[in-house]
Amino acid sequence: MKEGTRVLASLVLAILLGALIASTGNPRALQAADALVPVGELWVTAIRMTVIPLLVALIVTGVASASDVRDIGRMGASALGVFLALLIGAAALVIPTVPLLFSFMPTGARPALPPGAAEAASEVARSGQTPTFASWLTSLLPANPISAAANGAMVPFILFVLLFAIAVARSSTETRTTLVAFFRALGEAMMTLVRGVIWLAPIGVFAMVLPITAHAGGSMAGAIGFYIAAYTLVTLLVIALLYPVVALVGGIPMGRFAKAALPAQLIAFSSSSSLAALPALVEAAEDALALPKNVTGFMLPLGAAMFKLAAPTTWTAGAMFIAWFYNVPIHAPELFTIALASVFLGFASPGIPRGGFIMLTPLLLAVGLPVEGVGILIAVDAIPDTIATVLNVTGNLVATVLVARRSRTWLVQ
Repeated sequence: MKEGTRVLASLVLAILLGALIASTGNPRALQAADALVPVGELWVTAIRMTVIPLLVALIVTGVASASDVRDIGRMGASALGVFLALLIGAAALVIPTVPLLFSFMPTGARPALPPGAAEAASEVARSGQTPTFASWLTSLLPANPISAAANGAMVPFILFVLLFAIAVARSSTETRTTLVAFFRALGEAMMTLVRGVIWLAPIGVFAMVLPITAHAGGSMAGAIGFYIAAYTLVTLLVIALLYPVVALVGGIPMGRFAKAALPAQLIAFSSSSSLAALPALVEAAEDALALPKNVTGFMLPLGAAMFKLAAPTTWTAGAMFIAWFYNVPIHAPELFTIALASVFLGFASPGIPRGGFIMLTPLLLAVGLPVEGVGILIAVDAIPDTIATVLNVTGNLVATVLVARRSRTWLVQ
């Protein structure tokens, strides 16, 4: 049985068994499902422990192997253009679709706050004020790159690695050859380790998904269930439209792309982590899709840290749900403001847990929504976050394909 089939079968089994446990409400069955949580967390940790060295190896070998350093500047400009184009396209789809779906929300009495909503809102408030442009700009370069990597500040860390890789590319031939060989060997060793961890993916996926679905029965009732269903529907619609984009613009058949992307999508769904899916993305891009390694080494780590294609859906659907919850009317201008901010401010989200919610907080105030609504979104975020991660991972691979096609024209010039 192929790897993707094994993981998919494990995922389906976990969902079906979890739904059965949720329907029965048996406390012992729930405890048994919860007992698998450490197994799933251990599997995700095993993947994440390889991400930093693999990320460094990919960027250094990809950038330093470029025949002309000017190609890196071209690739960076192309990456930014592709990121923005995909985000704008997603926002253009989300703006009319989300309000249409939410027009079917039930009216009448609002439900009580979900468990943990008030605490989550307080935690976001304690996280500090939204960074100003000046503070965000100065935070882009880390004073201590190792500390940045350890604390999850991936954007500053990646920028440091990019600068280091460019320095390697501009070094003497002897130095460049030695360092590129070292990091290429490091990358190969990490991929060997990753393949061993991914071989255990059926166990890890089952252990991650079963507890979530076992507890989802109650949360899928009523208005919260409608919000999760609407969010999932819009997100899946955006994902589905990415496949013809790859075929028409990237020149890769939809079936081939879908087969290549599936393992990374399943890992993203079960782990809710774009970084955890990065090794599988590398295999998909370099082996299944045969994309140039200098492009994948530059694009995939950059996209995993910076490119959040789910932002327009997350912020727009979240605002609509908060507006319904507090019975505050929200119209096209406010939705357009939030969708526009999700396109351009997603890159500036702090590299900390719930960083996107911190960026959403002032936007809610700007459009007249209570900031306490952020706590509601966090409290019901478990399932939407898994779907959003699948979209982010798929969007990262799509962007890499599009930039790779553009890079081929540079190579023949």
